[in-house]
Amino acid sequence: MEILHPICCGLDVHTKTVVACLIATGKKTTRTFGTMTEELLELSDWLLEAGCPIVAMESTGVYWKPIYNVLEGVCEVTLVNAHHVKQVPGRKTDVRDCEWIADLLRHGLLRASFIPPAPIRDLRELTRYRASLVRDRARCANRVQKLAESGNIKLSQVVSDALGVSGRRMLRALAQGERDVDRLVALADRQLKPTREQLGKALDGRLTQAQCYVLGELLDRYEETQAAITPRERPDQQGGRERAAGPFCSRSDPPAR
Repeated sequence: MEILHPICCGLDVHTKTVVACLIATGKKTTRTFGTMTEELLELSDWLLEAGCPIVAMESTGVYWKPIYNVLEGVCEVTLVNAHHVKQVPGRKTDVRDCEWIADLLRHGLLRASFIPPAPIRDLRELTRYRASLVRDRARCANRVQKLAESGNIKLSQVVSDALGVSGRRMLRALAQGERDVDRLVALADRQLKPTREQLGKALDGRLTQAQCYVLGELLDRYEETQAAITPRERPDQQGGRERAAGPFCSRSDPPAR
């Protein structure tokens, strides 16, 4: 079979160790490295000294990412689907696995997975984090809604956004034990569409002491999550005149019109 890469290396990646099999002019050398940064740098130096231009490893969870970050720029890193390099029965050891990957790489039998460039990977991290915050906010809002309904607080039936500024202000007062309907209604902004009578009926509920405590905790959690999301939104989502500071915004961008 034709040899495409006379010098190459196969990596078997685990949580704590990386087993590397280096093939140079037909000779196999196997070493085991740890996954701490210092030990991964030793792996990088070892490959550099051997003049290895290409390595291959399986896409095992997230464990391959630190190794890729260290080796990127040092040599060509081929990330492959674990299903494509599945071992034959009876050969399941770390050493045999890395040797098998190295043999496949040597003969050009591996199909590389797409790895986006570093700026795209950074953007993915930020967008995934923001998406997780939005999901957390939605879950918290649903719990506030259910808790309010269990106490017969019907604010969501008369206000389009029960967790807007006015809604949170009234719910916060309820959580702190306020039961005077007139005082609660006075906390609402004047531009709200419901009348004072409608708001009064919606806020006339029966919350227990335990429900008040949980409601206050949920409102704290909601506002913390909202504060984490808001700096990353664009001005057309906030109604502001200038772009918000954060990883998704550039300070050099012109102000929004």
